[in-house]
Amino acid sequence: MGEFVVRGGRRLAGAVRINGAKNAALPIMAASLLSKRPVIVRDVPEIRDVSVMVEVLRALGVKVEREGSTVVIDAALIKECRVPDALMQEMRASVFVMGPLLARLGRTEIVHPGGCAIGDRPIDLHLKGFEALGAEVRDELQGTVVLANRLVGAEIHLAFPSVGATENLIMAAALAEGETRIRNAAMEPEVVDLAQFLSRMGVTVRGAGTPEIRVVGCPELGAADHTVIPDRIETATFALAVASAGGAVRLLNCVPDHLPGLWQQLRDLGVEVKCEGDQVAITAAHAYAPHSVTVNTGPYPGFATDIQAQFMAFLLKVPGIHLVSERVFENRLGHVTEFRRLGAHIIADQRLAVVYGGQHLYGASVSAKDLRAGAALVVAGLQIEGSTRIAHREIIERGYHDLDGRLRSLGADIISA
Repeated sequence: MGEFVVRGGRRLAGAVRINGAKNAALPIMAASLLSKRPVIVRDVPEIRDVSVMVEVLRALGVKVEREGSTVVIDAALIKECRVPDALMQEMRASVFVMGPLLARLGRTEIVHPGGCAIGDRPIDLHLKGFEALGAEVRDELQGTVVLANRLVGAEIHLAFPSVGATENLIMAAALAEGETRIRNAAMEPEVVDLAQFLSRMGVTVRGAGTPEIRVVGCPELGAADHTVIPDRIETATFALAVASAGGAVRLLNCVPDHLPGLWQQLRDLGVEVKCEGDQVAITAAHAYAPHSVTVNTGPYPGFATDIQAQFMAFLLKVPGIHLVSERVFENRLGHVTEFRRLGAHIIADQRLAVVYGGQHLYGASVSAKDLRAGAALVVAGLQIEGSTRIAHREIIERGYHDLDGRLRSLGADIISA
């Protein structure tokens, strides 16, 4: 078990490049199973979750070559329809292979997926969608089996705009007969990126980025060469790190429009934000005036749940009483306990937190409970004049490549131990 050691109180300066999006790369890699032709995926982040997905694909019999941030995948021959239990338990994103395997082989088997402990994330929406396409779902002792002699386009209405379900159903529909219409679909940029990748392989996808997506199945898909979109969550994390620590930093390789709401929130609090093309310049205020901030997370284009913890870490520096409401996952405030170890004054239950910002914080030993909570502890540690030791570094590294090295390049005092 590793840890990050952060000694805060140092202003950040310089520039840092944002990597390709984890949450776009993983479903795109899974979608490669739909084609018998090789595909190339570029700007894939060099993180643990991607390594696990590579292992998942190889366990299914797929050839995968990886050099730096470029991954070449050849799924001409698939030998298995079940992801090994250990890999499925290690990363929830393994569930993304269900749709492609069902479409390609007519069968997929899984145990319940693992991942971060941030609340109940059932796959019922995925399974109901598969059934609408003509599949049979069986719950067996060893897991769930989904079977289909053939998939036929259908109308599917999601009870909640789940990103994972939307993406899995788009992939399953890619080889289905006829047109599939997905209503109340997730609108996240990662869904749009997956649709663009499938379009490059020959699938007709209309409406990605809107609540209604139409997919016209194609009997056989071709090769593709695709570059993953920049990671909006990493963009936000670095922006909040600068706002928290102080200083001025340029974020390179961004899509500013992928973070609606965040930039104005920061501007309202005194952070200077300049968006120009694929760059964002962040200049922190020397001191923050008292404010009362209210944040409600929600599906895109709402405030992203994946940056809620990092934003709360920044709010610890802003004098005032702040309200943070988590409306996506029912157990995503686990970082509050760790913030309290740093001296933060926060009252919280599972979904609602009242944050008293501007209080004196001090270094302490804390632990990353999940990926984004761990990143939030780094953001908090950067503003504390003292040593913050963050255990379970490997959880944070699931989603951030070389986080300590990139922050050091900006002037931060952070090491991995």
